[in-house]
Amino acid sequence: MSQDESYFAARDLSMRFGGIRAVEGVTFDVRKGEVFSIIGPNGAGKTTIFNMISRIYTPSGGSLHFAGQDITRIAPHRIAGLGIARTFQNIELFSHATLLQNLLIGRHAHSHVPILSQLAFLPSVRQAEIDHRRKAEEVIEFLGLQRYRDQLIANLPYGVRKVVELGRALCIEPKLLLLDEPSSGLNVEETEEMGFWIQDIQKDLGITIIMVEHDMKLVSAVSNRVLALNQGRILSMGTSAQVQSDPEVIRAYIGGAPEPAPEKEAAI
Repeated sequence: MSQDESYFAARDLSMRFGGIRAVEGVTFDVRKGEVFSIIGPNGAGKTTIFNMISRIYTPSGGSLHFAGQDITRIAPHRIAGLGIARTFQNIELFSHATLLQNLLIGRHAHSHVPILSQLAFLPSVRQAEIDHRRKAEEVIEFLGLQRYRDQLIANLPYGVRKVVELGRALCIEPKLLLLDEPSSGLNVEETEEMGFWIQDIQKDLGITIIMVEHDMKLVSAVSNRVLALNQGRILSMGTSAQVQSDPEVIRAYIGGAPEPAPEKEAAI
């Protein structure tokens, strides 16, 4: 796929920490509207790639492109304004604020009112606050969080907090959503529900998703394509079934080559 045809593109992406090569020569494209998953053993470089996309890290080499724009060295605080939102493996919410207040924090990328207008609380500021509240309420309704809207995050079950973090990312109105281990810490039922939310976000909201995930059942359920990494390099790319059946991927996960199928005994 050419860079012009892709919605997001990583080209020869590399990241070094001293003498350690966390990511080396990784190239991939993500089509608009798809769920693209990145898998691999611990230490494969998955989260490092996310940190480069969200500009927490500056790549040691290569480039990143989103919607036709080179974002390799764009300032981190501008990423949300471009339409890129992210969740984290470890929940990053304000525990002593309500669910609604946490979602409103996600609206910061759309706050463009001058500081003097805010201090005077001009009509434009009031209208902006109304618009932000309306968007947050839409996300609450979309994710079925109405019963929790005024509760403190600290009082919510872990599974609900994961959905709230997803909701805060949606409040940014992203074009590209980065999901870092969305099933981390969830039970089987909660993971299945998370899969439904991901599918709804893709199909109903039309948001392109890049997901890092360990749960292969979830990956298979929601992904259009999958990229497998090991030790910072690409092992395989394709559909979930293609990647999971790749001998190199199997070797990376279980530490050895797959055993051949037993031969059938000849009929006597």
